[in-house]
Formats: sequence, structure tokens, C-alpha cells
Amino acid sequence: MSLTNSLEKYFGYGKFRTGQEPLIHSILEGKDVLGILPTGGGKSICYQLPAVLLPYLTIVITPLISLMKDQVDSLHEYGIPAAYIHSGLDYTEIADIMAQVDQGTLKLLYVAPERLNHPGFLSNLPSKISMIAIDEAHCVSQWGHDFRPSYRQITDFIDSFSTRPIVSAFTATATPLVQQDISDQLGLKQPETIINSFDRPNIRFTVVEPDSKSKELMNYINDEEAIIIYANTRKNVDQIYERLLKADYNVCKYHAGLPQEQRDHAQNQFIFDECNIIVATNAFGMGIDKTDVRRVIHYNMPTDLESYYQEAGRAGRDGLDSEAILFFSAQDIISSKRLLEQSQDPYVNKRLDAMIQYANSTSCLRKFILNYFDESYQPPCKNCSSCLNEFEVIDVTKEAQMILSNIVRMKHGFGMTMVSHVLRGVSNDKIVRNGFDQISTFGLMKDASENYIKDIISRLLAENHLTLNEYNGLVITKQAKAILFDGEKLTMKFKHYKRKANVKTKASATADDSELFEALRDVRSKLAQKEQVPAYIICNNKTLVDMANQAPTDMVSFLQIDGIGQIKAEKYYEPFTEAIIEYQNKS
Repeated sequence: MSLTNSLEKYFGYGKFRTGQEPLIHSILEGKDVLGILPTGGGKSICYQLPAVLLPYLTIVITPLISLMKDQVDSLHEYGIPAAYIHSGLDYTEIADIMAQVDQGTLKLLYVAPERLNHPGFLSNLPSKISMIAIDEAHCVSQWGHDFRPSYRQITDFIDSFSTRPIVSAFTATATPLVQQDISDQLGLKQPETIINSFDRPNIRFTVVEPDSKSKELMNYINDEEAIIIYANTRKNVDQIYERLLKADYNVCKYHAGLPQEQRDHAQNQFIFDECNIIVATNAFGMGIDKTDVRRVIHYNMPTDLESYYQEAGRAGRDGLDSEAILFFSAQDIISSKRLLEQSQDPYVNKRLDAMIQYANSTSCLRKFILNYFDESYQPPCKNCSSCLNEFEVIDVTKEAQMILSNIVRMKHGFGMTMVSHVLRGVSNDKIVRNGFDQISTFGLMKDASENYIKDIISRLLAENHLTLNEYNGLVITKQAKAILFDGEKLTMKFKHYKRKANVKTKASATADDSELFEALRDVRSKLAQKEQVPAYIICNNKTLVDMANQAPTDMVSFLQIDGIGQIKAEKYYEPFTEAIIEYQNKS
């Protein structure tokens, strides 16, 4: 049987996504592999299909319980024997699973890296393991954005087998430095390395610099679509949650300060469509396989582009139109620098600079992201706020010169607010006491708003014409001379956004017949409730759209639907086709 036939038989897909087939082929030839595939790019198939075809057990190492449960539930839907072991299971449950391992009835066993040195785990494993698959492999690299020390014990676990298993490692985002570190730390043997395009063409990238983030947020949310809102602190999460709750949105919240039970409840509410908006810190999301998230909104700027792109990539995993929105303000730069000032990571400032440059970019955002991951791209993408001309670009060189001159005359490093007050001619006790009302730049920008001056300061920080001292005061750099004396220009976005409130993504209108699509979605919802699994485990939105467009009424045509394999067809043929026939009879 060919690999494509196996893919269709077990998972219901008629063709591989880019990069999947060579990775699977190499695994089946007994080679180690390193797969860098974007979120939503089909990483799990790359180890799940070989696991079905290889003779012995495959152990999947993954950091989060939510990912284990989602993937095992999905595998069970496809009729593939799989299980997971985590700290939430009791002794009897774990013993039952290890009995299945001993009997050879499981094809995949999911565990967290902490389980690998658990007493009794290794001794109860069979002597022959087909493969060890490491998901979220960037966690092994100290140069990555999410280093986890527990991943460093994976190599000892691999070496403990007398017959070394095939080792496969996968991640969504990794710079060349991190890619090499993954290979070195895991001891991969001449791995077949496939680096897919990092591009997610179905995601529209948007950067907004609103005067009021809380007011602007209301333009990007609605009552129907699944939306993740990321904030940088627990306090911000709580405030946004309370504001949306008062506005009658169906919202839940998630951060590490909440009891585990409350976090689990919020996560399940979102996954099971009991609430359509979740407000969270970056503690939420890794391993969440919810495929129909239409928007990911970052209320605050993350500290690196790797984290941002991975979190933004949680939108549109079903391949349908989605959007990733970054709310950016000058204060984000100050907050991020303050957050990272104690970091021992030598690359932290370089990564933050890239994130700031992205937020300030007036050129194609997709090109910026892909270039960061060493991938070339020819703009325009026609699917980002820059290429869609959602703002105007203005020359602020003269104003920048005024700001820099003012900071020089103030001599000691002061913050944004103090600098803007001097330029606007605000005469208060602190300004008079320091004699700033006597310097030549006092009141030089009296007609400018404070926010406007701070936006230009933000650009100067982003372009490294300004930096912060240990007290977060503004200090000019050597590069500032280029603007002050050498004729270098400075431009920035003018805040005139062409955005209508509460606009939904195009994904909901992708089906030719939206009424049939809604009828099929209702069937899926009832099946999910009956089986107590998230709706996307039954089938994702892309499968549902294909079903609505093809309207199959017999088994042969039902099996042609993208994502419907033999097992799913046998389980769900009747309820879905009955709904289609009933709809056709009414029309």
C-alpha cells in the first residue's frame, strides 16, 4: 500500500501537505528526522502515520496534558489505539495503560518529559520501541523562546535502550541557531531535516497602534467566532476579562495565578465552544489543537518574534481565513525592556529588537516574519495591514530632531512623559525645579499631543536612536547623529485605520451554501456532545465546508470528503448524510 493510500485509509486525507511525505518516508527507512513545520502545517501526521505502520510502540514526548488528550481523542476517532500518561492519572489508570503497552496493543503512548525518569516507567517499557517522537522540540534549546530543562533528559532516555529507536523531532518555529541546537541536544544521527515554508497564507497579519487599546479591542471581537486575546500580565488579563464580561460577551480567562481547576474549566469551556473568547497570558495555548480559532489578538507586544508567531499561528489551523492582530504602543517597549533586564540570555535583546521592528514596520509584515526565519518572500502579500494600506506613512524627521535635541538639553535620562511635557510646554513643579522651563526646547512642540510625541519616541527606540538607562530614562545613542546631523529620515505610521467594527473573518462564508453548513455544524455539535469531545475532534471546519459544498448522500461520495477516512465514515455517514438529504428535500 502506498503512503498516500495509507494516509487516506487511516486519516481520510487524499494528499500530503508540503514536507510531510519526505519526513514520513525517511522515518519508515529508519532515519532520524527534524521537521520544522508551521503551526497548522500537519506536524502530528508526520509521526502518527509512521507509528501506525511501524511494528512496535511509538512514544510521543510532549509538554502539555491538553495536547496529549486532544491527540489521543483524535486518534481514537480514527480507530488508532493510543493512550497517554500524565500526573492527573491515578495508579490504577497508569497500570492499565502499561498493561496495554506490555500486551503490544498500543501504537502510540504520549508522555511528558518529566515522566521519563519516573521510577518504574523505563523498567516497564518493552525492549523494542519503534520510534521516539519529540513534539515542541524547541523546548530543548536554551537559545529558544521556551526552554524547558526537563527536555534535556530526553537524550539519556533514548540512550537507555539497547536497540536505539528512530528519533523524530518537530517544532513550528525555530531560527537556524535553534535548529542546530535541537539536533545537537537530542543527539540526532544525520537527521533528514525538512524546513517547510513558515508562511501561513490564510492568516492576515495586522498591527494596530490605537490611542485606546480597550476601545479598539471592541472592533475586533464578536459573539460567534473563536477568539484568543493574549495579555502580558495576570492583572491585564483580569481587567480585560471583567470589561468584556460587563459588555455581555461570552468570555473566560486563563493565567497561572488561577487555581488549576479553574484553568482547566476555562480551557474546556473554550475548547468545547461554551465560550467563544478566552483572555489569557502566554501560559495558555501550547498543545491546543482547536482548529477553528479565527482571531488571535495580542493586547501587548510579546518580547520575541518566535513566541508571537507561534501564538499567532493558533489562528486558522483548519486552513480557513483568519487574522492575527498585534496591539502596539510605546509603553510596550518600556515594559518589555523592564521585563527582560534580568535575563541571562545573550540573545534576548536581539530578539526584542526584532519584535519592536516588526511592530513598527511599514513594509510587508509577512515578508518581515519570513525573513526573520531565513526565508525569502516577494511582497506584496495583499494580506497584511501594510500591504492593504490600512495606515498612512508620514515623515516625522523634524519632530524627531526636536525630541532628540530636547533630551540632550535635559542632560539626565528622563521618561517619556517628562520629555513630552517639556516639549509641550507644561509648567509643573518638577519641570520648574529642574529648570527645564528655561531650556530652548521648552514648548517647542506645544501644538502636538502627548501621544503623538510618545509615538515618535517609540520609533526612535525601535530604530535604536534612543535607548533606556537603568532607571528607564531616555538616552540618545551614537546612531542619533544620523538624524540630527546627517540627513537621515524617520517615518512612522499615522493612526488613521480603515477598519469597521466587529467585522467577522471570511471563513464563516466559505461554504457555497451557508445554510447547509450551519445544519451540518449543528449535527457535528450534537455528535460532539454525545461523545464528550470537542467539535473539531469529530471533524474540523475545512471538512465541514467540503461536506457542505459536495453534499454527499452515499458512502462512496462521503468517503471523498477531505478528512473523512474509513473509520469516521462508518461512524458518521448516517447523521451527516441524513441532514444533507433532509435539507435538500426542504429546498
